[in-house]
Amino acid sequence: MKLKKPFVAAVSALGLMAGAAWAKDTVTYATQLEPPHLDPTGGAAQAIDTVVYLNIFEGLTRFTPDGAVVPLLAKSWEISEDGMTYTFKLQDGVTFHDGTAMTAEDVKFSLDRARAEDSTNAQKSLFSTIADVKATEPQTVVVTLSEPNGSLLFNLAWGDAVIVAQESVETLKTAPVGTGPYRFNEWVQGDRVELVRNPNYWGEIPELTSATIKFISDPTAAFAAMMAEDIDAFDNFPAPENMVQFEADPRFQVIIGSTEGETILSTNNAQAPFDNPKVREALAHAIDRNAIIDGAMFGYGTPIGTHFAPHNPAYVDLTAQSDFDPEKARALLAEAGLSDGFETTLHLPPPAYARRGGEIVAAQLAQVGIKAEIINVEWAQWLETVFKGKTFGLTIVSHTEPMDIGIYTRPDYYFQYDNPDLQGVMNRLNATTDPDKRTEMLQEAQTIIADDYVNGYLFQLAKLGIAKAGLQGVWANAPTAAIEIGALSWAE
Repeated sequence: MKLKKPFVAAVSALGLMAGAAWAKDTVTYATQLEPPHLDPTGGAAQAIDTVVYLNIFEGLTRFTPDGAVVPLLAKSWEISEDGMTYTFKLQDGVTFHDGTAMTAEDVKFSLDRARAEDSTNAQKSLFSTIADVKATEPQTVVVTLSEPNGSLLFNLAWGDAVIVAQESVETLKTAPVGTGPYRFNEWVQGDRVELVRNPNYWGEIPELTSATIKFISDPTAAFAAMMAEDIDAFDNFPAPENMVQFEADPRFQVIIGSTEGETILSTNNAQAPFDNPKVREALAHAIDRNAIIDGAMFGYGTPIGTHFAPHNPAYVDLTAQSDFDPEKARALLAEAGLSDGFETTLHLPPPAYARRGGEIVAAQLAQVGIKAEIINVEWAQWLETVFKGKTFGLTIVSHTEPMDIGIYTRPDYYFQYDNPDLQGVMNRLNATTDPDKRTEMLQEAQTIIADDYVNGYLFQLAKLGIAKAGLQGVWANAPTAAIEIGALSWAE
C-alpha cells in the first residue's frame, strides 16, 4: 500500500526539483533495442533510425511528430506540371560534422548511391522511380523521374533517404557523420550511444548539450532503471503491465500514442503448406487478436485486419474477415488436406510483443492442430535467418516503417508474396497525385492482401512512452522510429 504522507510528498518534490536541476542540459533516454550499426542507409533495423534520425542524420524532407512531411535540408522545391521533375533548393550554410560543406553534389551522391544496382539500402524501392539526379548549382538539385510519383516527398523523409558525404560513407556504421544537431561521440556496445551538441548546426541550436541513448532490453531492468531515475525517459516501454504504476507516480508522465507498427504473424508464403491460401486463411481464423492484446500487451493495441495503420484516413477495417473462429480454421485445414494439422516453426525476436504474444499464438494454433515450435532469436539472428535467409515458417514482428504496404509488391521480401494485381495497383498509386484516387487505391491494396491472407494481422502497436515529469518535447506518436533529442528541453 502506498502511503500518502505530506512529508513523503515534500521529499518527492525536492527530489524532482533536484533531478530537474541536475539534468538541465542533458538527457538519458532509453530504448529496448540496440542497433546492429549506425548507418540508416544500409540496414533494415528500425533501431538504427531510433538513434540517428533527426539527431545525426537529416534528409531533404522529414516527418514531424504528427506524421506530416515538411522541408529539412531542402528549404523549398518546385514540381513540374507533368510531375516528372522536382527542383530542390537546399538550405544555406549546411556543414557535415567533419566541417565540410553539404552541397548539391552530396545530395546527388546520396540518391544515386541509394538507387544504384549494388545498393544495400533496405528500402531501395523508395527510389525506384528516380531516373536521374543532377546538381545544377551548388544549392540546387534536379530530380527527374521515370514516371510521376505522388509519394516522392514522403519517401525522401525516411531514414533510408538521409544525405551523407562520399568522404565518410565507409565509416558510417561505426562512426557516423551527418548534418544533424548532434554529433556522434561514442558507442559502448551493449550499453549506450553518446551524442554531443553540434555547435555549427545550420538550424536552430538545440537546448540540450548532450544525450545518452541507453539500450535496455529486459523489461524488469527497464522498470528498475526508470523507477530509480537512472534514466530520464523510455522510448517505448517494454513492460505494459507496469504502466499503471507510472501513472500513479507524480515523478513521471505517461504518454500513450500510436505507432506505424503493424504487428503481424508473418508467414512464409513460399513454404509449404503456407503456399496454400486455405492454410493461410485457417491460420487467420485460429488467432484471437483480443486475447493477444490483453495477454501480451495488457490491453494496449488496436486490432487490425490488414497491413495498414488504423489512424491513417485511408484505413479500411477488415478485421471481421479474419475473425476468431477455430471451427472454421479446422474446416479450412481439412479442405487443404491437413485434417490432422501440421508442424512449423515460430521465430520470436526479443520484444515483449513477440515473445509474450508468441506464447499465446502458439497455444491458439495448437487448438486447431498447428504445432508451432517456438524458436527465440536475437535481432541479429532474426535479420540473418528470417529476414535475409527466409528459413522460417512463422514469425512475429512489428513493421514500424511509415505506410509500408508497398513491401507486399516485392516477391523477394522475406514473406515471399507475389501478386501481379497488387503490383499493378501500387504502380498506379505511385503515378497518381489526386488524394481521393490515392485513397481508393490504398484501400484496394489493403483489401487484396486481406483477401489473400498473406500474413496473420494482429494489432497496431501502441507507443508506451514514459518520461520524468519535467521533460518536454517527447513525441507522443511515432510516425517513424525516432528519438528527436533536439526537440527536448527541461521545464524550469
